[in-house]
Parts: sequence; C-alpha cells; structure tokens
Amino acid sequence: MITTRRTALLSLAALPMAACVNSARGGPPPRGTARDVATLSLALAALGPGVDPAEARRVADLAIAETHRLALAYGIEDAALVHNAKVNTGRKPRGLCWHWAEDLETALERLDLRSMTLHRGIANYDRAFRIEHSSVIVSARGAAMMEGLVLDPWRKGGVLTWIPAAEDRQYPWEPQLAVHRARYEERVARGEAPAGYAIVKP
Repeated sequence: MITTRRTALLSLAALPMAACVNSARGGPPPRGTARDVATLSLALAALGPGVDPAEARRVADLAIAETHRLALAYGIEDAALVHNAKVNTGRKPRGLCWHWAEDLETALERLDLRSMTLHRGIANYDRAFRIEHSSVIVSARGAAMMEGLVLDPWRKGGVLTWIPAAEDRQYPWEPQLAVHRARYEERVARGEAPAGYAIVKP
C-alpha cells in the first residue's frame, strides 16, 4: 500500500496537470514545459523508495515530449470527445484513448525500465452511459497497478494529465487483462465464443 506521506506527495505533484481545463482550441495543444517535466518526475519518484530518480526523470521527459509529438501526428485541434468524433467519422487518423495508450506505452517500453513497471488500465468498460477509457499507468517496480500513476494524454486533448490511479474519481481503473478476461467470459456465457481459452497479454 502507498503510505500516507507518499500519497500526499503524489497528490500534490498531480495537481497541476489533473486540474487543467480542456476547451476547444482550434489548434494544436501546447507543448509541456520544463516545469511540467520536473513536477511529473517528482510524482514518479514518489511512487516508492526503490524508484530511481534519474529513471523517473527520463519517463517524465519522454511522456511529455511523446504526448506533444502524438498530438501533432494525430492532428489534435479540439477537446478529446470532439476529436473522437472526427476519428470515428474518418476525418482524423488516430487519437482515441486506446491509440494514445498504445502509442505512449510503446514509446515508454523503449526505456527498458528497471525501477518502474508499466501497466495498461481500462475504466468504465461495464458502466452504461459512461465512456470507456484506456490509459498507461506507471508504478514502482513490482507494485500493483492501483499504486501507480496514471499517464493520460487523451483526457485533456493532448495535454498530459497525471494522477494517482487510486485517487482518480473520474475513471475507476481495472487491469486491461482482467477486463479482457471478463469480456471473454461474457461472450462464452452468451454462446458467442468457445470456452477454455486462456486470455493473456499480447
């Protein structure tokens, strides 16, 4: 479990980005600043005593730089749900939440992390009238996903949001693999899939 002190540090470090308000811009989102990198680095280092501060800095630097690079590649000019509509109608190539999560995770995997672990979380998959969401979550090495920090480039339309997973009231996170298994079991129960297959991370 995250200690009270560490939880407080994570919450304080998450505030600048979690509190951002995303409005329609009519242009690309702003690039993250050096202060953003420093604040995110602090939040990552606070995940546990075994987290290497230099590695935390590399993750922060890459996450913020990659968010902006992807925003330009996706042609982000609007709030997240507006861009979703453009992707779903073929007017933009990518930029749904799972695109962001997939591409950011791929970039972070290239760092070959030693003191932290990457997770994929899914929220609201079984909640009617709530949008399903997917994101990368980073924890201290070997820690549970819910002890980690959400790195969410989609939520604010190409401006990286970070927040402790356990404190994210907007999105109740569950491990991606658990969601895939639950969906498979539902399909088996409906007779839409054969039983007996193991669902594993690709």
